[in-house]
Amino acid sequence: MASVPSRPVAQAHSMTTSDLSALSRPMRLTVLGATGSIGKSTLDLVSRTPEQFEIVALTAQSNAQALAALARQHRAKLAVIGDENCLDALRDALAGTGIRAAAGEAALVEAAEIPADCVMAAIVGAAGLRPTFAAAAQGKRVALANKECLVSAGHVFTAEIKKSGAELLPVDSEHSAAFQALAGADPEAIEKIVLTASGGPFRTWTREALETATPEQALKHPNWSMGAKITIDSATLMNKGLELIEAFHLFPVSHDALDCVVHPQSVVHCLVSYVDGSVLAQLAAPDMRTPIAVALAWPNRMTSPTEKLDLARLGSLTFEAPDESRFPALRVAKAAMRRGDTGPAVLNAANEIAVRAFLDRRIKFLEIAALVEETLDAAERQGAICPASCLDDILAVDDVARRLAEDSLSRY
Repeated sequence: MASVPSRPVAQAHSMTTSDLSALSRPMRLTVLGATGSIGKSTLDLVSRTPEQFEIVALTAQSNAQALAALARQHRAKLAVIGDENCLDALRDALAGTGIRAAAGEAALVEAAEIPADCVMAAIVGAAGLRPTFAAAAQGKRVALANKECLVSAGHVFTAEIKKSGAELLPVDSEHSAAFQALAGADPEAIEKIVLTASGGPFRTWTREALETATPEQALKHPNWSMGAKITIDSATLMNKGLELIEAFHLFPVSHDALDCVVHPQSVVHCLVSYVDGSVLAQLAAPDMRTPIAVALAWPNRMTSPTEKLDLARLGSLTFEAPDESRFPALRVAKAAMRRGDTGPAVLNAANEIAVRAFLDRRIKFLEIAALVEETLDAAERQGAICPASCLDDILAVDDVARRLAEDSLSRY
């Protein structure tokens, strides 16, 4: 395999010497996006061994009551609500606790900057960019569940990680699996990294049937419990395209050494092929608490209440190639990855607009990928797909892409 630049996750492969592995005190942990799926799973693990953690800050976008309840339960020092209109409700819910309440984007960034041993970056969407960049700049551990940092701002974000010396550990099950299967391998020995996809709820549907797929049907994922946005991305296979882009920035391989395969049981999460013919796979029940536990405890392991695999009971594991004719979002995402520069940022922004439009019944299921592709073409014509040197560049392109997507949407 041709030599490729190292990616920052490779720094985490040598974490046996990390200060985190030798902490004699509880791990100071901040959770950005505490009321979402990843945030709640993280705090579920924390609640099982509370003596091992000290919760520094918790954030949420608008659910003040849920945020306050979590802050009270885990005795957080700071609770931040993204929506400033919810600040009074948060303050009322925390009255008498001594927990400081704050609101707005600047407060989210402040929460990420408070000294902590680990920041769980689980804010969904572009709203998580500035806080996660702020966490990376602290030079500690970032457990990354926010896709946008690598999809939209991959080169810029990884440069910040390298500059600060932070430890970057992926929380997506597929990337966590690859991280474990790589285990500090020589980049020259890696032949291929293959991410697995469940195939979502429409894996066996015909293209004709997909024309009339409803949001309710798309939200019924067969294996995983996730938020609406990620569940729709799983149904279109866009999530696998986004994960390939993430993997390119995380691991020391070229575009051509990244692939995906449909695996309906969601037991094998990634396969890493080596030049000697060996293939290492990571297996686990489909429960996000496993990769979260890896990110929190690495290089050690912590107990997780996830279901233990019984391969004899499962009987068989099956694999098939993804069908890009029925699920064109995967093809569109791969093209954006190969185009590079701010192409993935445009892809991500347009997809957020398209998914929301589908959930609002403004477009059909197969029109999600079509809208994203139209937006990419329009952005290319306008010169919006270009190199970026800082987060502000990325956010500017994100704004342009959203306007272009909305323009295209008005014609549907």
